[in-house]
Amino acid sequence: MGGPISLSRGRLLLCSALDADRRIKVANPVVEMDGDEMTRIIWAFIKEKLILPNVDVQLKYFDLGLPHRDQTDDQVTIDSALATQKYSVAVKCATITPDEARVEEFKLKKMWKSPNGTIRNILGGTVFREPIVCKNIPRLVPGWTKAIIIGRHAHGDQVSWGGTSRELPLPRRVPLPHFLQRPPQPLCSARHYKTDFDKLKIWYEHRLIDDMVAQVLKSAGGFVWACKNYDGDVQSDIVAQGFGSLGLMASVLVCPDGKTIEAEAAHGTVTRHYREHQKGRPTSTNPIASIFAWTRALEHRGKLDSNPELIKFAQMLETVCVATVESGVMTKDLAGCIHGLSNVKLDEHYVNTAAFLDAIKSNLEKALGKP
Repeated sequence: MGGPISLSRGRLLLCSALDADRRIKVANPVVEMDGDEMTRIIWAFIKEKLILPNVDVQLKYFDLGLPHRDQTDDQVTIDSALATQKYSVAVKCATITPDEARVEEFKLKKMWKSPNGTIRNILGGTVFREPIVCKNIPRLVPGWTKAIIIGRHAHGDQVSWGGTSRELPLPRRVPLPHFLQRPPQPLCSARHYKTDFDKLKIWYEHRLIDDMVAQVLKSAGGFVWACKNYDGDVQSDIVAQGFGSLGLMASVLVCPDGKTIEAEAAHGTVTRHYREHQKGRPTSTNPIASIFAWTRALEHRGKLDSNPELIKFAQMLETVCVATVESGVMTKDLAGCIHGLSNVKLDEHYVNTAAFLDAIKSNLEKALGKP
């Protein structure tokens, strides 16, 4: 299964940077927040097989796995957020938010709060979630031909937005509709941003939520949709599924300073697959969102450090992930989008987790010109 992959973007630049087994040097650290269950297993492969063989970066490591959070009375979560403020770039694995069953399973001291909530409350800012579009993955909303990026406030259910909600559309040159659940109210900096938007011939406007939902379903995409926290949490999953899969969604928290970011996998710890893994059975778990957490963090580190080789590497790895799927090599969730989950067969329509990650590793090495 699968066909040839053509990758050329940034290849010459990267080949020169990686000649003679020389990894791309990164001047400043990246904060790494490890996680739980199946995503933790995948996370280790991504770091050890895709990132560190190619990138010489100092990782400030924090174990946010539930046992260690309990051991430290959740201080490790706070420390990881403070480190993010210090170093400006963080990458986070999916983590468990414990309920009563998890308290019993892990024999926890207490029912600890969501680590995402703790981190976001310290950092503030806006979470941007963007679908990862693969041409061969059918869309539940077939009219969506361009990405719809959801921006949601990272703390509480606030309406007033800081600059972060408007900074992303400008370099992307995409419009920014902002919906409210009550009649629109002007934002203090709207006039300033309207001028910037007008220069790029893109639009910025407020809409009521019912009108906005209708417009989204009728649209072709290609804009940032600014939401309040809870609304954005719901709408981002709807958009992800509308584009084909919850496993194809990039997520980045952009802080109010416009400089500090935390990239994360926009899904859970895939407990059901982890239970199979514990029994020694192979799984077919989609790692793409976790890979994109690393790429978005490294790309931002590259921008802050003026490191074009690092930026190109991050973009190349993203291109490889999409190209691998489009060549026909994919995990079961994506094959199910094409053929229906009840119809797919292992090694005919999909491969297991390890085989998919190996395919990405092989394709990345080819793209980088490695022997």
